[in-house]
Amino acid sequence: MQHPEMSRELTVRGLILGALITVVFTASNTYLGLKIGLTFASSIPAAVISMAVLRALGGASILENNMVQSQASAAGTISTVFAVFPALILIGHWSRFPFLETAGLTAAGGMAGVLFTIPLRRALVTDSDLPYPEGVAAAEILRVGHEAGDSETSRRGLAALISGAVVSAAFSLASGLRLLSDGASATFTLGSSVVKLSTGFSLALLGAGYLVGIAGGMAMLFGYVLSWLIAVPWLTAVLPNSDNLDAASFATSVWMHKVRFIGAGAIGLASLWTLGELAGPVLRGVKNALASSPAASLTERDLSPRTIAITGGCLLAGLFVLLAVFLLPFTSSVFVAALFGTFFVAIFGFLTAATCGYMAGLVGSSSSPISGIVLIATVLVCSLLLLMENFGLLPAALAADNHHLAIAFAIIILSAIVAAAAISNDNLQDLKTGQLVGASPWRQEAVLLLGCGVGALVVPPVLNLLYQAYGFAGALPRAGMDPTHALSAPQPAIIAMIASGIFTQSLDWTMLSIGVGVGAALIILNKLLSREGLSLPPLAVGIGIYLPPSVSTTIAMGAALGWIVNKSRKHRDNQTEEGTMVASGLIVGESLTGVGLAALSALTGSDTAFAIGGTWLAPWDMIAGVIAFVCVCLWFFRRLSKD
Repeated sequence: MQHPEMSRELTVRGLILGALITVVFTASNTYLGLKIGLTFASSIPAAVISMAVLRALGGASILENNMVQSQASAAGTISTVFAVFPALILIGHWSRFPFLETAGLTAAGGMAGVLFTIPLRRALVTDSDLPYPEGVAAAEILRVGHEAGDSETSRRGLAALISGAVVSAAFSLASGLRLLSDGASATFTLGSSVVKLSTGFSLALLGAGYLVGIAGGMAMLFGYVLSWLIAVPWLTAVLPNSDNLDAASFATSVWMHKVRFIGAGAIGLASLWTLGELAGPVLRGVKNALASSPAASLTERDLSPRTIAITGGCLLAGLFVLLAVFLLPFTSSVFVAALFGTFFVAIFGFLTAATCGYMAGLVGSSSSPISGIVLIATVLVCSLLLLMENFGLLPAALAADNHHLAIAFAIIILSAIVAAAAISNDNLQDLKTGQLVGASPWRQEAVLLLGCGVGALVVPPVLNLLYQAYGFAGALPRAGMDPTHALSAPQPAIIAMIASGIFTQSLDWTMLSIGVGVGAALIILNKLLSREGLSLPPLAVGIGIYLPPSVSTTIAMGAALGWIVNKSRKHRDNQTEEGTMVASGLIVGESLTGVGLAALSALTGSDTAFAIGGTWLAPWDMIAGVIAFVCVCLWFFRRLSKD
């Protein structure tokens, strides 16, 4: 597909706009990821914003819009390092996120992910019948927006995004001022069992639930039922309350120290099962990719092998330096360990990129089980480090203090792996979009490299702001902070738990084994349901067990709201897109407000400096929160279901 506007494909104004969108969505996704362990796809919102802004400036082309969304979509993926870096806080190795190491490892891993997928493009995109759901959807939106001479599609999409963001920002600001409660809970006892019911009033979670869909939302709700209505009551009845905690605190303690391990076991098995089901197609895809011939057409040309080799060499050299710098304060014998980390990222990173890229094409980026890849990588890198230690290849400093430095070093290596895996999803989806609209692959690959660099610069300050303002569950930066407002950071907690458990041999194998059994039962149940055309994703159930109850229930409400809306509006495509934009706006509005409040908290050194309400307002703040949340749900429904 050729376009006369080809000369307006890669422009300065497009690069600037893409960078600005990248900054906004990187901050939003980092906040959302630490809050619930999920991110939202930024390609479609970026495409809508780009169409509206560039059309207003004049002379916009579909290819220029595609370049903007390609660059900005890196924000939805490079921020995935939120799943790793906070683990260094949780184990007590870092007290903040150093800019050089955090940004450098994020950029190196993300850019490596782009390079890893370039050799796979022809086999997995051009010559493949993989569906690439997000890539195809983004291409369709670009086409419709380009063909609509009055730009009605882009105007409506942008208006929907802004309205959702404004509503969510106002709600989040009221919650930040403590005028509205951010959730409600009730605890009661049945004999010696404790039952705790909880829900949240987060509009970001409501929007995330809408995007997750009814199957994922109900699966997470089922995970909540398994954890808080079955496991917690059972364990509180059989375990002693040795610290004489009140009922609510005892239930929370049991969930945190016991039930979450069940969730981790279920997540691990579900991830491995998903990878196993896709192993055959992945291997065939990689084999075809390695056997494919270079493209001859200008619109099929990738970055040159020379450019890839030079860029890749620089990235690996930079990665080696960053790993060495991380170890130097503790030992001068850094060469072997840093070299191991570099080669591990290069080899396992490529395999990860091929696997995740294929799965993204098969089931979509949102459904690609990166969590399973990360768990496998965690076990593998920790086991290899232990093996090297047994052969005397590592300095003694890594084994000191119960392998504290070894655990931290494994986490640092994993950060680059996670960035590479996430970007491989994004890159191939964007290349599919580009193929459908007639874009130049090498230009897309170049702007994705740029997007990784810009996004990496945003990650460290956002992580620092969020940690200082809210803290993470189990790690608060200052005494006297309210732990109920801490970000749950689920993935970093799992990584820290597994890495520490492998090195110190302290994993709770009983709860993990129960979790594996639960995961097996969920896989069988999902197989049985699939025969009836139903779905209960085992991975989503495991996540529902592991996440705080206020998260799982609110996401389920968003999924249910989306299902009701879809049933009431007769499946009109334009409203499907509008719903996606409103939901994305709800996420962006709360996320940016949360980051802004975090900045104010960091400046004042207090997480309650701007709290107008407080304990004196209870229980009216909770009542007001319920009313406001219900009103937003009704507004969401009426906006999307109206004729």
